[in-house]
Amino acid sequence: MFVARETELKKLNHRYQGNEMEFIVIYGRRRVGKTALINEFVKNKPVIYFSSINANAKDNLEMLSKAIYLYSNPDAVDHPVFGSFDAAFNEIGRLAQEDRLIFVIDELPYLAKADESIISRLQHLLDYQWKNTKLFFIVCGSSISFMEKDVLSEKSPLFGRRTGQFHINPLDYYDSRKLNPSLSEENNALIYGITGGIPHYINKLNVETTIKAALLENFFDASSYLYEEPENLLKQELREPAVYNSIITAIANGTTRLNEIAAKVGMETANCMKYINPLMELGIIEKVEPIVNKNARKVIYRVSDSFFRFWYRFVPNNVSVISADRMEMIYDKAVGSYLSDYMGHIFEKMCKQYLLRHMNSLPFVFSEIGTWWGTHSGLKKEVELDIVAVGAKENNTIGREYLIGSCKYTSNEIGINELELIREYSSAFATNNDTCYYYIFSKAGFTQSLKEAAERKEVILVSLDDLYMN
Repeated sequence: MFVARETELKKLNHRYQGNEMEFIVIYGRRRVGKTALINEFVKNKPVIYFSSINANAKDNLEMLSKAIYLYSNPDAVDHPVFGSFDAAFNEIGRLAQEDRLIFVIDELPYLAKADESIISRLQHLLDYQWKNTKLFFIVCGSSISFMEKDVLSEKSPLFGRRTGQFHINPLDYYDSRKLNPSLSEENNALIYGITGGIPHYINKLNVETTIKAALLENFFDASSYLYEEPENLLKQELREPAVYNSIITAIANGTTRLNEIAAKVGMETANCMKYINPLMELGIIEKVEPIVNKNARKVIYRVSDSFFRFWYRFVPNNVSVISADRMEMIYDKAVGSYLSDYMGHIFEKMCKQYLLRHMNSLPFVFSEIGTWWGTHSGLKKEVELDIVAVGAKENNTIGREYLIGSCKYTSNEIGINELELIREYSSAFATNNDTCYYYIFSKAGFTQSLKEAAERKEVILVSLDDLYMN
């Protein structure tokens, strides 16, 4: 089932309607749905689809030759092999002289690893042999760092040649629900929190009845696909998976400052940063600083990939029980009782996505959105706000506009004291010249006194059900 990539598909089809040569770059982390998008786009269209492999140049040339030959001879059993990549690419250019033809190189990083000259060869082809053809050329890759540095950056020979690019991100909470439309909002929120919006993982989790049953069968089982997935991805992408594993474990367990992470894993701070950078490039770890009055000394690191975050929160501490196939006996105490706490950060992310999705109906258009923490001089303590969105600074104006949000994923209704709290906390940076708008998001709903405050336009209340409405 193909869902939730309608915008990208529409843009690809619009470009396909022309007769000009197109060079499209599609990239994103593994399992995010890049190949599914391309397959949906090329459906019922003339296409040569070449998926490069992690092998030598000879094997890749043979695979490319087969893809080209099958385009004109779909029933063929055997196929000739071109003498070189140049010969194979020239044949593709010849086929696209008169008719629209899609040519896909999936997992370009593998091909570039097999033949270091490929990127320069493609640049020459785009500038000369393919320039005046009707070729619709797509390159795709899962190594985000490679695609950004070796394909998209100014230092790449391909720089300036692309006619379009698509960074395919995980689905947000709203689009993730399209894969399980019959389930409740709470179950879909949990599925999003567990899988991080990766369609492949949502399908593999396969929630049919309850989240607990699905996790026990498809996650907390040593023979299941999802159980070994994070470690497999680290082995595919990184040379020292054991070191990266230690760093992710430290961060997932609450060690967030660089010097503390380095001490936890037993290495120098500078050396630790060399390992954190690739994890940030892969989208597993993110660097966060307060959205207002940014300060490099307050930078923290956290696991941004929710699938990794869930795995590292619940699997390492229960490996022995999972291996013994006894997870069902301790699930409620080891996992179930902590899900609301785990979902706290996920719910914040969902609420930010909601605000971005509904920006046209907000009191103002914000330029930045994030989290804030810092010292409140009046209270003489560290305070934190779940969401702070900042309006653009306009000329000849003294104050700023702020959207202050609180996100509560608990089983209790949220009361008027929460509004009073975020008002007080926001005074740490907002002045009398600023305008603050208050939002409170809640899984369980709101007390009558808070609803009355909303009727007086003092606050806007958003429930979990509201998050899933159009």
